[in-house]
Amino acid sequence: MGLEAVLEEIRERGRKEVERIRRESQEETTRVLSAAQERAAKIKQAANEEVERHAAFIMNQEISAANLQVKRQLLNTQKELLDQVYQQARRDVAALPESFHREAITTLLSRAKSQIADGIVHANARDRGLLEQILAQKSEFKGFSAGDNVDIEGGVIIESRDGTLQLDYSYRTFLDRVWESGLKDASDLLFG
Repeated sequence: MGLEAVLEEIRERGRKEVERIRRESQEETTRVLSAAQERAAKIKQAANEEVERHAAFIMNQEISAANLQVKRQLLNTQKELLDQVYQQARRDVAALPESFHREAITTLLSRAKSQIADGIVHANARDRGLLEQILAQKSEFKGFSAGDNVDIEGGVIIESRDGTLQLDYSYRTFLDRVWESGLKDASDLLFG
């Protein structure tokens, strides 16, 4: 075997080795690229899922905020309407005829007599004359005297002479009690 044959054999082995290395390199490159593509696909899918979850979360938050704002506006509108009804009721009670106010003051004084037998009775300017007439005409109220005018729609405020006890029998107080106890029913009736 000559030098030429040895060289040819070495070249042939070298070529085969180069081919084998290229083939293994190509296989490794393909395997690495395939694994990288798989990881990239998983990362992309996870990112898409995260984006969808985040978008759904934001959408739900926005919908909830919008619903809350609509509900708040609706409640504010309902409250304004109920306040208007309340104010109108106060005006309507104040505008009732003198006979109503006379009877109301008499009834309220009779009721107050059991708690304050001797006291000062305050009324609004409109009912001042009625109060004085009732106190002068009815002997059962001889322990009461007319006091100052007060800013109420009607009714009376009675206080003991020593100032330790005060009864608020103004229309506003009674209306407030009725209003608070019946507010839910009124709201349900009006706004169902």
